[in-house]
Amino acid sequence: MFAEIMEKFEGSPSQQAVIRLLLERGFSVNDDGRVVSGGIEIPNTGIAREIDVDRRVVDSTTDAILDDEQLRRIFQNISQIPSLMDLAPVLDLHVLTVDVYDTEQPGIVAEIAGMIAEEGISMRQTVSEDPEFAVDPKLYIVTEEALPGDLLNEIRDRDYVRKIELQ
Repeated sequence: MFAEIMEKFEGSPSQQAVIRLLLERGFSVNDDGRVVSGGIEIPNTGIAREIDVDRRVVDSTTDAILDDEQLRRIFQNISQIPSLMDLAPVLDLHVLTVDVYDTEQPGIVAEIAGMIAEEGISMRQTVSEDPEFAVDPKLYIVTEEALPGDLLNEIRDRDYVRKIELQ
């Protein structure tokens, strides 16, 4: 899906940058063509500054979104989820990042979550990036306590795991 969306803007790298930002941040486009997060409007100048494009590029991108029925449905229904990952150090939480070889292999999240649950460790949040929208999707698991070394080794030793990181 991500490739199809980006293809619609293939002639404009600047518009692709706007699309990428909207998808990464979970920003919506309302009926007036304004970029919003929930009910809060985000000024086009701020978006333009963030990705170093002219404000008019943001305007033309949101117009194109509203003119395309498929894009309209996507960008009027997208939303963001609050992430505990950046707050983990402040809240005394731990983050396990799992990078896998084949993100479309079924059961990865279930298996790793099951392994953690079997240790009796509470998971506060699990975020699995969508391979359609992320260039290098990863699985993030926020836990209340540090994962024991033997469990980390067991997770790392799965054939589908490329690498793991701890925060």
